Amino acid sequence: MFKRVLILAPHTDDGELGCGGTIAKFIEEGSEIYYAAFSVCELSVRKGLPTNILEIEVKKATKTLGIKPENLYLYSYKVRTFSDNRQSILDDLIKLRELLKPDLILLPSSKDIHQDHQTITNEGIRAFKMFTILGYEMIWNNLSFNTQAFFVLEERHILRKIEALRCYESQNHRDYIKEDFIRSMATARGVQIGEKFAEGFEVIRWINK
Repeated sequence: MFKRVLILAPHTDDGELGCGGTIAKFIEEGSEIYYAAFSVCELSVRKGLPTNILEIEVKKATKTLGIKPENLYLYSYKVRTFSDNRQSILDDLIKLRELLKPDLILLPSSKDIHQDHQTITNEGIRAFKMFTILGYEMIWNNLSFNTQAFFVLEERHILRKIEALRCYESQNHRDYIKEDFIRSMATARGVQIGEKFAEGFEVIRWINK
């Protein structure tokens, strides 16, 4: 259905967490996937780890999902400062729009309360207002979430998502990156539509050409 898909991740690992199974499915179906992460979160790295560890890990994780290395775009905005750099981020998004011309954009839900996520979503909607946009789910940041669209997934897509997230060894202390959580979310969304596994999305804009 979608030939060119752009994933907007405020921070490294957000794209894999929010829609990693769907990314795996799209790649299997022949879509060209582009992934843009706007911070490698150097200020959030745990003591004793290299400051660029998340840059190393996102390259490994996206490659594990099947995203081509040349389709990964990394930016150096500092965490929790995105709102101060709103115009610069919008400019970067417009450059991506003109360069890639995607037919689907996946970004954080409009209900996501993380300040950096809100900036990427708001500026993403501005930059891509003439495109189909779906918001992915990160329940630890969502006070509410509208499950308006679903992509049905198979076991192999969930396994690929889990495998990609295992690349983030620096984040393995977080509950939401663990396999049982990933499976439970996919199962819950699957139950909603009578399938074994799924990922749910908020429909922000749908354009059928």
